[in-house]
Amino acid sequence: MKKFLIFVLLVLLIVLGTESFAQKKYVIGLVTKTAGNPFFEAVNKGAQEAAKELGITVIHQAPAASSVQGQIDIINSMIAQKVSAICISANDPDALVPACRKAQLRGIPVVTFDSAVKPQGRKLFVNQADMEQIGRIQVQLLAKMINYEGEIAILSAASTMANQNTWIAWMKEELKKPEYSKMKLVAIVYGDDIREKSYNEAMGLFKSYPNLKGIIAPTTVGIAAAARAIEDAGLSGKVQLTGLGLPSEMAEYVKRGTCKAFALWNPIDLGYATIYATYRLLTREIKGNVGEKVNLGKLGERTIVDEGNGGRMIILGPPFVFDASNIDYWSKVY
Repeated sequence: MKKFLIFVLLVLLIVLGTESFAQKKYVIGLVTKTAGNPFFEAVNKGAQEAAKELGITVIHQAPAASSVQGQIDIINSMIAQKVSAICISANDPDALVPACRKAQLRGIPVVTFDSAVKPQGRKLFVNQADMEQIGRIQVQLLAKMINYEGEIAILSAASTMANQNTWIAWMKEELKKPEYSKMKLVAIVYGDDIREKSYNEAMGLFKSYPNLKGIIAPTTVGIAAAARAIEDAGLSGKVQLTGLGLPSEMAEYVKRGTCKAFALWNPIDLGYATIYATYRLLTREIKGNVGEKVNLGKLGERTIVDEGNGGRMIILGPPFVFDASNIDYWSKVY
């Protein structure tokens, strides 16, 4: 009996030791859209916080510009490095599928966040907020600013980015409602999430549409660039602005009245949740099936739901509106 107990104890020590070692050696590759983008720097901050709590390593890489090929090269490099998993915000939902499938065939699960690849290229999507709510709320905010009347335009990121395109589709749906009958969407332009290109696109809108009343920029780079363009053109108060922005970048524009309100979610929480969900997959605490509860550390639990397109996702939460009443607080957070 004594020998048997000693044997059981040795087995437990080996198993526990193996699990502990396995947890420590997890390396997750975090691939974002562009290097130097403040939004993704905040995502990485949350990812590193989660990694520290879980005792794992997160490697953050991004192409210098908004490049599909650049992301494919990074994925291939991470496959060669044999990372444990890859988390990616995609510059193109279709073009990245082959590289993501290659990773998964090598036993490297792919989790997308912010901007998903098609379901066949990933295990799970960590959705920052309900896509419909994000699209509709931006129209609602701008409509109030321009008294539901006048020409409006959209300054987006790249034309291939799935999340921006989905939000724009919901903006168009919202604009079909009777209360927006006097608002007209005159143009959709793309700044490719490059500050100067976004700035120049905004300036181009002022020239092409002298009666323009408002701009929606569903991109943190685009909204900050549009705010700068409005002020440089002397149009603050004449052309209204809303979209998705970082409080730390938009605070001064809100205080000067150039942008009265905008929306976003917490990118730090998005990075944190993505790493936690990926870790749960790696440790087989979840399989990624609809209905499973996912423990996201300090953020609590989320449930995996059906996306309706063959994919599965968890939703972080609803979008949050920033304005003069709260910008001082949030600009110090992120």
